[in-house]
Amino acid sequence: MCHVRCDSLAYSAFARVIVALAGRLGESLMNDWNFVNWINEAWMRVTREPAVLVTVVATKGSVPRGAGTLMVVFAQGELGTIGGGHLEFQALAHARLILSGQPVPNHLSQVLGPSLGQCCGGAVDLSFEPVNAADLPRLREQWVPQRSPLALFGGGHVGKALVQTLAPLPFAVRWVDSRDEIFPPDVPSGVDCEHSNPVQAAVADLAPGSRVLIMSFSHAEDLDIVIACLKRQREQGDLPFVGLIGSQTKWATFRHRLEDRGFSAEEIAHITCPIGVPGITGKEPEVIAVAVAAQLLQSL
Repeated sequence: MCHVRCDSLAYSAFARVIVALAGRLGESLMNDWNFVNWINEAWMRVTREPAVLVTVVATKGSVPRGAGTLMVVFAQGELGTIGGGHLEFQALAHARLILSGQPVPNHLSQVLGPSLGQCCGGAVDLSFEPVNAADLPRLREQWVPQRSPLALFGGGHVGKALVQTLAPLPFAVRWVDSRDEIFPPDVPSGVDCEHSNPVQAAVADLAPGSRVLIMSFSHAEDLDIVIACLKRQREQGDLPFVGLIGSQTKWATFRHRLEDRGFSAEEIAHITCPIGVPGITGKEPEVIAVAVAAQLLQSL
């Protein structure tokens, strides 16, 4: 198994499209995605210069970000966002007053109405906490991005595009292939690469709650992985999403083969094929990756 790390935030434009496609996913998911994108960069910068943590501690009504959202403000620049607009503009100014040593409150309550030039209609309570390098052990323990386990079987063009598209999203990707040296050298952070032969053997020790995507170079391998997933689902019931790349024709063939192997219609219905949110018709790897990532977000 190889464990490759890098700090690239490639495909951020795709990530924005994904969120729009996936619809309203819940504030906890959005906060996790927020952390996955930039939190490690923020902590690295705090080792070199002081900052103020701006946290949304409570909300009421319609607001741009939910409770728990974090922004790290430096004398020059910031990382993260509490929602933009005049709310964020005033929060940045207030944080920098604290950084300059001004005696200002560590809490603010803002109504998102005409006085802020925003018509959200809700209210937000913000906290402001000065931090420096000495606070990092506590901060790293307190603000840990949560990632859902995802097993991706297949290192082809779509698999490579998916790994990049998923990079800023809240997934811990286990990328599995039966071929040697298939994985690129620049694998994003949060991805574990694994060579497994036979490839379906990796299904047995997937983390409980793993979502599974199947897109190997071989239909025979795809079928073996599907069978292994269905057997595990029969015994443990802990794979909430199993998706198989392919056409309706491929799925019809697979469905008959699964029936011949004794799987019930209810068991077979646990497999999603084709994969990707409806309405995305492009077949370019990057387009497929966006559609599939949006579907995964909807499954959380």
